[in-house]
Formats: sequence, structure tokens, C-alpha cells
Amino acid sequence: MFKEEYFFVRILVPLTLGIGIFYFLPHENLIFIVGSISTVLFFSILWLNISYRKLSIYKFKGFTGILIYLLFFFIGGLLSLTNNEKLKPDYFTKKSVDYLKISVNNEPVSNNGILRFRASAVSGYTKNTQTKVSGQILLALKLDDSKPLKIKYGDELIITAKYSTVEPPYNPAEFDFRNWLAIQNVYEQTFINQSHVLKTGRNIGNPILRFAIEWREQQIKKYRKFIKDDEAFAIASTLILGYRADLSKETLAAYSKTGTIHALSVSGSHVAIIFLVLDFLLMFLDKIKSLKVLKFILICSLIWTYALVTGLSPSVVRSAIMITIFITAKTFAQNKNGYNTLAFAAFCQFIYDPFLIWDVGFQLSYLSVLGLIYLQPKIYKWVYIKNKWLDKVWELIALSIAAQVATFPLCIYYFHQFPVYFLLGNLFISIPLMVIMILGIAILLPLLDRLSPIFEWIIISTNQVLKWIADLPYATFSSLWINLPALILLSLSLAFFIYAMAKYNKKFLFASISTFIIYQFIIVYDSYQAVKQKRIIFYTLRKNYAAAFIQGNQTILVTDLNPNDKTFQFFIKPALDQSQIDQIKIINLLTDTTTPYFVLKNKQIIFNQYKILIIDNSFNYKKLDARGKFNAIWLTGNTTFKINKLPNGVKYENIVVDATNKDYKIKWFKENEHNIQAHLQILKKNPAYLVQLTE
Repeated sequence: MFKEEYFFVRILVPLTLGIGIFYFLPHENLIFIVGSISTVLFFSILWLNISYRKLSIYKFKGFTGILIYLLFFFIGGLLSLTNNEKLKPDYFTKKSVDYLKISVNNEPVSNNGILRFRASAVSGYTKNTQTKVSGQILLALKLDDSKPLKIKYGDELIITAKYSTVEPPYNPAEFDFRNWLAIQNVYEQTFINQSHVLKTGRNIGNPILRFAIEWREQQIKKYRKFIKDDEAFAIASTLILGYRADLSKETLAAYSKTGTIHALSVSGSHVAIIFLVLDFLLMFLDKIKSLKVLKFILICSLIWTYALVTGLSPSVVRSAIMITIFITAKTFAQNKNGYNTLAFAAFCQFIYDPFLIWDVGFQLSYLSVLGLIYLQPKIYKWVYIKNKWLDKVWELIALSIAAQVATFPLCIYYFHQFPVYFLLGNLFISIPLMVIMILGIAILLPLLDRLSPIFEWIIISTNQVLKWIADLPYATFSSLWINLPALILLSLSLAFFIYAMAKYNKKFLFASISTFIIYQFIIVYDSYQAVKQKRIIFYTLRKNYAAAFIQGNQTILVTDLNPNDKTFQFFIKPALDQSQIDQIKIINLLTDTTTPYFVLKNKQIIFNQYKILIIDNSFNYKKLDARGKFNAIWLTGNTTFKINKLPNGVKYENIVVDATNKDYKIKWFKENEHNIQAHLQILKKNPAYLVQLTE
């Protein structure tokens, strides 16, 4: 039932299912139930194996296999439940405390006077009582400009126990920050001033991680000293040391449009380059069996030394673990099956952190490696080239195609774009990336810093070429939005097609084509619905206003934001991209506008017979002389106009209160909602207000 060479591949499937399903069933009582079931299954399998010959139950070995699958399914569920810190009895939100003692558990990042970092709760205090607590919290600390507080990894702090649950996404297609933090076991956040923080003077962080972060800071200072160009410094720090440097929008766009954005994230490809270089340099040790062990120790030591230099960032540690397991299997194991080795690496990482299943980097890393193991050899065999160097070029092309094909559906699902010239971009970046990695590490060593001008020139030249590729016509297909069913169909179609081509199987080819037709039907149907759509999106923002009046594939966007503003890009644009909008006209509430389907004039908006009366600060302390029936009253600009002062001739169904109104005014509306003869729509810390007008 369980072939040895695929053992971890087989058990990884139920383990992953268990983690995924029980992630959405977080309950304390389930821990005992799932743990009990796992225990019963374990001893049942143990008894069956002990009694195998004695009771002659070999006929039921299939039943034993099912029990093993169930065991690992419930082990996955148990891992998921016990890893959820909210389910622990001493989770800090379950305790009533006035102060929290916390320990900084990642490297703080400063931006515009705000220091952001995650911290682990250690103790809670109420008067003279100390309580042990657990859990993590996200802090945004407002620094004092005159004397900013210096905080580093591991520092112990005492803060006031005032926090709130991380807010969900309020606008359509907005990035789910709450879910992103949840997979890191962070569910609460707080924004506090520096004056409300007390440093105890102790540092209780992991000494190895503390050393790694401090060591990386020293290397970053060396780069700043050696590299004069700011952009080259930012790329070197990001690409080699995993330091989150401020890269320009143009550089990020160039790497994104050419499908080489992975080069800017220290991950599996970077660790793989180091492994390949070391494996090549130490090839002479393969001749003697005892020296293979020395080679293993040297390569593993150097790879983990590099992981230390990068500050032991999660993506590098994940990749180092994968490579270490791969080298271990290659050196010592008789079974050197690549799929089993890959599955074993994933299995080990799930035991340590089951929530990695939701990490995008984790998913893409393993999919790309799977593509390299299965697809690359097959693609490489398509073309036979006699010339040695041309053959190496074709090998790199096959490598790029394999990785891109394997991750293609997920990239569209998560990033909503597809780089047309990914082959050209990845083929070009392959050699420079390897040289940049080698030189970047070399110049950190004594006496080799003289190579820094060459290192800087290579980075600048690489950027220029990538920007040229990115500026080519039709460099990328952007705004590609697919839902989960479409992702599943596209992935199945691709998997069926790959298998059909590999095995020359007509049935799987037919299944691939059929699945792709269903996928295309969903895409065409969504496009048809987009052409017919008529709707309004009143966005939920923090301090601004925005409303999109969507007609087919075009929209009139009424907002006080600039398109280059981060708030616009983060909260507004995703919903327009998802709605397949290709024509956007941006105006503000003071701009009279008339189109065949939209009119803004005299503080009124008419959109496909939907009528809105705008009341802003121009009506402060004035009497409104109006009459008519409106679908909504839009209160904006923190107007002092009282809604109960509206003339009797004005009839309305909804009141929309946007985020330009002060908190006290919003609070008044909430408290008096029962006295208002209309539906109240408050656009602050509430879901966006959607009006569907499509017939």
C-alpha cells in the first residue's frame, strides 16, 4: 500500500488536508476530540501491525492503509488547532490586565516616524498582580521626534493593555491584511505613543537570531560604504541580505513586468545558487566516500552561515531547510527520490509551523521546485543541441519554462498579471543573478571589497536591461482576476495537459481540453457580466472619500485622492481592476460633469436614475431649499448641517456618511440611528456600500 520511495508524498496529502480543514474550525473542545481520535488510530495501527501474522489479517492491509491516511489527517488537524495561539487558555485577550510585558520578536521597521514590529506577550499586570500570558501583537509605535526610542529584536517592553482586533478588508478586492497576519498567529494590534512604552533594559530574544540580525546590520553598513548608487545599494541589500530596502517604483515594476520579481526576494533560488556553486567547487570530494561526508558538512555549514548573514529571515530558513534535507538525502539515503525528498521537507516544516500552508512564498517555492523536478527534464529533452554552450542556454530556458509553468495559475490568482517576456527576462537574469550573488558575498570578505565597483556596475546594467524589456510592447497582461473555482479548473487543466504530454495519454488530453473549456466559459461569463454591470461602490476609507460609478467597463470615480496616492492604489484600484474597468475618469465633488449616464451638478448626482443629494460644508449654517425624491443623501466634508433640518419636500432612502466626517459626528449618527427614518451607511470601519443597478 505504501511504497517506500513515495511514503512522504502519500502521507503529506492527508496531513495537508487536515491542516487546511481544521484551520477554519478553531475551537478549544476540538483539540481534545481530535487528539483522542489520533491516539485511537495510532494504537489501532500499532496493534494491527503487531498482530499482522498472528491473526492472518493480510487481507485487510488496504484497511490499514486507510487508517494511516486518517491518522495523518487528524494529526494535521491537531497541529493546526494546537498552533492557533487564540485557543490557548493563557492567551492575553482572555486575561483582564492593565499592562502587558512584551518581547519584540522581529526586526522593527521605521517609516515616517512610526516604528512597526511584532511582539510576544510575556506577562500581564493588574495593580500588584502578575499573570503569565501568551500570544502575539502587532505594534505601531509613534516615535518622539526629539528623542526617538531605540528598539531592537528581543527587547523587553511594558505597554498599556489597550489593543484592538486586526480589521478585516472593507473594500472589494482589498488585500486581506487580517488573514495575512492570522497565518503568522497575530490577531491583535495597537497604536501607541512612545511615552506609553517602558523599556525594562532586558533583551530576552533568541541569541542566535539576535546575532544574525546584528550581523546583517553590519553587512548592510559595508554595502552602504562600498556602493555609491542608492538604487544599486537598495537592490544589493534586498537581493543578497533580504533587507527590506526602499526600491523605486520603476525598478519594482521592471522586475515585476519581466517575471523576475523573485530575484528581489531572498528565497529558494538564491540558496540554490549558493548550493550549486559550492557543489561545483567541491566536486573533487565526491571521489572518496568518506570525503562526501566532509563535503556535506562544508556545504550545510556555509548555507546556514549565509542564512545567518540574511538575519535568518523566514524565507531563507525555509529554503535552507529544504536544501539541507535534499543534501542529506543525496549523501546518505539509499532512496533518492526527488518527490519524496521534497515531500519530506514540506512535512518537517508543517510539523514546525502548519500555517505555512497558507504562505504564498511557501506555495510558490515548492511548486517551482516540483516543476523543476518533473517538468525541466522533459522540456529539456524536446530539443537536442550539439553545441555545449548553446545546450547550456537551452537548459536554462527549460529551467525557466518549468518554474513558470508550475507556478503560472497561482501567480495569476495572487498577483493578477502575467509577464509575456518572462523567458527573455529570466534567461537574461540567470547569469547576472549568479554573478551578483557571488560578488555580493565576496565583497563582504576582507581584501575583496575592491570588487565593489564591478558589483555595482553589474547591478546597474542589469536594471537597465530589465527596464528595457519591461518597456517593450505588451510586456505584461495585467488586471487578470480569477476566483477560486477558476484557479482550481486552470490548475487541473494544466496538470492534465502536462501528464498527457508526458505519457502520450489521449484521455488526459481530452480531460485537459474539457476542463479548460469550462474554465474559459467562466472567464467569458465574467467578462459578459462586466460589460452589463451598472453599480456604485462607496469606498470605506480612513480620511478621504471615493465613489465609483461603474457602467460596463468604464467608470466615473468621484474622489479627493490622487491616482498615485498609496491609499488610492491599496483601497480603490483593486476593486476597479477586479471589475475589469479599462476607462477611468477621475473627478472630485466640486467638478460639474455630464456624460450620457452620469451627471454631477448643483450638488446632485444622477447615475442611471439613481439620485444622490450631496451635503457638504458649503451648507454649514445655511438653510437648504430643495425638494424631490433621492435614493441617498451623501454627507461629506464634516458638514455641520443637521440631517433633521432637511425640508419636508426632500425624501430619501439612505444616508451615506463618508470618512471625511469627524469621529464625533459619526458617533452621533450611530447613537441616533434608531431615530433616523432611512438606512444609515457609515463609510468608516464598515464594509463598503455597494449599490447594484444591473437589470
